[in-house]
Amino acid sequence: MKNAFAIVTLSALMATHAMAQTSTVPADAPASAAAAESPADAKAGAKEGLPNVDLNSELLYKLTKAEMEFKNGQWQGPYVTMMMAAQQTRDPRLARRASEMALAAKQGGEALAAIRLWRELAPDSDEATQFFLGFVVLTDKIEEAEPIFAQRIEAAPPNARGVALFQTQQILARANDKLYAYSMLVRLMEPYHDMFEAHLVLAQGALSIGERERAVAEANKALRMKPASELAVLTLAQVTGEPEAANRVLADFLAKNPDAVEVRAAYARLLVEQKQLEPARTQFLALLKTQPDNVAGLYALGIVSLQLEDAKGAEQYFKRFLSVLDKNPGDARDPFKALMILSQIAESRGDIPGAIAWLDKVDSRESAGYLDARLRRAQLMARSGNLDGARKSLAETQVDDPAAQGQIVLVDAQLLRDAGYVQSAYTVLENALVRFPDNPELLYDYALLAERLDKLEQMEASLRRVMQLAPDNQHAYNALGYSLAERNVRLPEALALIERALQMAPGDPFIMDSMGWVQYRMGNLPAAEDALRRAYAVRPDPEIAVHLGEVLWQKGDKDGAQKLWREAQAKDPKNDALKSTLARLNVSL
Repeated sequence: MKNAFAIVTLSALMATHAMAQTSTVPADAPASAAAAESPADAKAGAKEGLPNVDLNSELLYKLTKAEMEFKNGQWQGPYVTMMMAAQQTRDPRLARRASEMALAAKQGGEALAAIRLWRELAPDSDEATQFFLGFVVLTDKIEEAEPIFAQRIEAAPPNARGVALFQTQQILARANDKLYAYSMLVRLMEPYHDMFEAHLVLAQGALSIGERERAVAEANKALRMKPASELAVLTLAQVTGEPEAANRVLADFLAKNPDAVEVRAAYARLLVEQKQLEPARTQFLALLKTQPDNVAGLYALGIVSLQLEDAKGAEQYFKRFLSVLDKNPGDARDPFKALMILSQIAESRGDIPGAIAWLDKVDSRESAGYLDARLRRAQLMARSGNLDGARKSLAETQVDDPAAQGQIVLVDAQLLRDAGYVQSAYTVLENALVRFPDNPELLYDYALLAERLDKLEQMEASLRRVMQLAPDNQHAYNALGYSLAERNVRLPEALALIERALQMAPGDPFIMDSMGWVQYRMGNLPAAEDALRRAYAVRPDPEIAVHLGEVLWQKGDKDGAQKLWREAQAKDPKNDALKSTLARLNVSL
């Protein structure tokens, strides 16, 4: 169970305690609202049913010591202190704090004991009861919850009883013993079969234990009681279990209730899940007719339009989406994804300045996509020929997380490498590894650059360090194995490394390419051809074509080899591997 408690700090705890002023309290003790308690304060405390506790120096010392020990990683001593203090003072807030400590330490039994004490000291506290119920349903003492649920539902005002039923179902849905929870739910709902909420609750409960037929029957009962209820029809669609049946349920309802916004939105999302994109777009457009500023609908239309390869329409909807967000500053949605998509659309039509302008709008470091936007911005600047500006932009990107800082260095080195400054890129990564010696991604890229500069010892040492830090990193095994095979040295070791990589990622075409290449180096031409053909079928990459072509050439299939090399040349006329292979074999295309 997640700790749903808001942690009460010691200062906040003292601020709510009634504390008599005595000469024993240190002069520098934290000020509290009750330190010089007014008659009004005392009356308020009495109204809340809280005890008037004398926070003397002894109690203050115990609580402070407990908080400090808890902060330093201890839980048992602080927990016992809080429980004893709660029992002595009869203050429920101390029992609550004890429960927080036990929950943070993942001590279920102690947490339940503290929550019981909290309820005992604050019997009228709805919050304490809620936490007790939420916790006890996760234990083997779930039966203790039933009378409390029954009393709460019965005591709820008629206009709030439906909410109480839903709350009961939501808490029981988290129970470990689903069958017992459902049987309890059935008993609790028995007196309320005249309420449509009870049938919705029973439908959800039946669904949780796989009783789909009962779930559908209960949802239908609720819908008959309130034929225009969106909640009822959404529940019925959910419990049907069949996408086509759910479609019919929602479509029939919309035919009778065309203004049902929630149902139309759910129907549209269901169609998207079923890859029925044109019908989904029709539903989202209908939704916008009634709610032109529905941000969820605008965003969904943008995504659907992209999937339908309608970039112009997608751009229109994402711009409207952002415009609506701008008019509603209180909306918590992060516009990052829409901005990134608009940037990609601009880039796809060759508008690099426009693509960068959209990325510039991700200007908040609080955005989840801030770093991605900054990295992409630098890449676009470099592509447009402004390498210095791109590197300056990266240097100005402020992030606190070491992993994020490592990502910035990686992109910086990548920009230098792509521009042909391999030695500079190598130096950037070499310096970064002084700061981040155990960053697997930095080590891996550093190894690849080291190989290009013929620094083979550094390359192998770095890749082996990656294997230590990230044993499941198949790329490190593959890179070292391929490097050995390419240099035609230590071939049995190269084969073992590539086999290990292939075990971790059996469908990776580049690892299959490495396997074909090491088999070729070892003279196993049939095995080499088989591996390379499988790799090329998955990904017709020029590098794989070059290798497969050489294997065919050595097998005597000159025409097949030249055909592959021409395909590679058409895709990448400047491919270095192709040029060196043709020169070594003295072949002209």
